Amino acid sequence: MKINKQILITGITGFVGQNLSVYLADDFDVKGITRKGYNGLTYEAFLEGSTPYDVMIHLAGKAHDLKKTSNDNEYYEVNFELTKKLYNQFLQSEAKQFIYISSVKAVVDSIDGILTEDAISNPVSVYGKSKRMAEDYILANLPETKKVYILRPCMIHGPLNKGNLNLLFGLVQKGFPWPLGAFNNQRSFLSVENLCFVIKELLIQETILSGVYNIADDDSISTNELVTLISKSQNKKVRILSLPKNMIVSIAKAGDFLRLPLNLERLHKLTESFVVCNLKIKQAINKPFPVSAKDGLLKTFTSFKM
Repeated sequence: MKINKQILITGITGFVGQNLSVYLADDFDVKGITRKGYNGLTYEAFLEGSTPYDVMIHLAGKAHDLKKTSNDNEYYEVNFELTKKLYNQFLQSEAKQFIYISSVKAVVDSIDGILTEDAISNPVSVYGKSKRMAEDYILANLPETKKVYILRPCMIHGPLNKGNLNLLFGLVQKGFPWPLGAFNNQRSFLSVENLCFVIKELLIQETILSGVYNIADDDSISTNELVTLISKSQNKKVRILSLPKNMIVSIAKAGDFLRLPLNLERLHKLTESFVVCNLKIKQAINKPFPVSAKDGLLKTFTSFKM
């Protein structure tokens, strides 16, 4: 029997939106909205009309462009201005819940230690700054009679979507050895199933307080462990080389000038640590996540088995 709540998901045709709509479909009345229109509903039509809903889950946004080809204004128009318009509509409506999917990048682009909700915000990228602007607007206009949640996920992945793990996956899948075994790091990831689980619990448990919540799997994973999981998923032998760090750094420095596949920026991204604390949301929900970090990643990588 369905719960009597009408859920409106922005960006429903995206990776998270597709997974979430299926995850919620058995229990809620789910509707969608996109820029180009979903079942005839665009953002313009929605903002000008009177579409009924009880909860808005705002997924739509301009993703972080790793190739750096996007115009800065695109981030502010989509991640801030659109969010502002949709949130204002929510405040004027009869809806009772607003769930905004932000990002840990709205706080920092890199961190020493573990990222908590209390960390001082200092985003560097335009993506992170635009997400933070949206957060600030929402937090400055919190209603007393409605529930508002800002979720900050780390890198999201799931079947048929590796997130930003494409380079690493491609290297292992082609049989090349991983040459950075000497670098020890830890990173947090987020299975899309765990994200959907958290959102559903926020819809069901009406006593959870409004606020900002980091979202990450329970355990962090090293890049060497990632290589092992990818190898296992593709039935390939694990090949990890522990070359001297000084030699790798020298090659990366040369890569900055010779345009090699490995440069200092890419080396940093491949070997940096970024650990996210999920204690606040776990305590609020008071239930275990359905998928472990390793099982979730293995499920993702196995979905790409050739």
